[in-house]
Amino acid sequence: MKNIITISRQFGAGGGEIGRKVADQLGYYYCDRDMIIHSAMQDQSLPRDLFRIYDEKLPFSLGFGQSLFDFYNRPLSESLFNAQKKAILAIGEKRDCVIVGRNANVILKEFDHSLHIFIAAEQYYRVKRMRERMPDVSDDEIIERIKTVDKKRKKYCSYYTNTVFGDASAYDLCLKSSTLGIDTCVELICQIARGEAVT
Repeated sequence: MKNIITISRQFGAGGGEIGRKVADQLGYYYCDRDMIIHSAMQDQSLPRDLFRIYDEKLPFSLGFGQSLFDFYNRPLSESLFNAQKKAILAIGEKRDCVIVGRNANVILKEFDHSLHIFIAAEQYYRVKRMRERMPDVSDDEIIERIKTVDKKRKKYCSYYTNTVFGDASAYDLCLKSSTLGIDTCVELICQIARGEAVT
């Protein structure tokens, strides 16, 4: 039985939705970017100005796509990354959980009973999913935002973990949601986490 599941994902590939559904099916605690950063903000050693930059703006106050786009255009300080790392380690030590993003696969790689997933998808699928969340944004702009966020994720991953974002060797399982569909991805992850044979 795997009691820690991390999900890394391409922007728009459905990793957050998959993570929530996996957590629901397994009865695990679900933890995403907002929860991790808010937990990290409890660290008293963090500079107080980070609260003004991140705290109130994170919970989708600008709309789903815009808040993510703005978030990845902000510099991530070393102190905030270290506070996030501490928060992720604390979550992994305390409970069964699904953690989406924040390089949790690298931070928790030494933990027993962990399963590290990467979710990818073709561009057309990612554009379709993001169009549903940002109906007033053109496809061309959505494509540019997808490229920008993916580039930022790769940069953060490389800088803070010295690994390559999306490199299969950093994960136990890589799935393509545009081919398999969200629900099949969820079922495969749950079967593996339970130690069941995948058919």
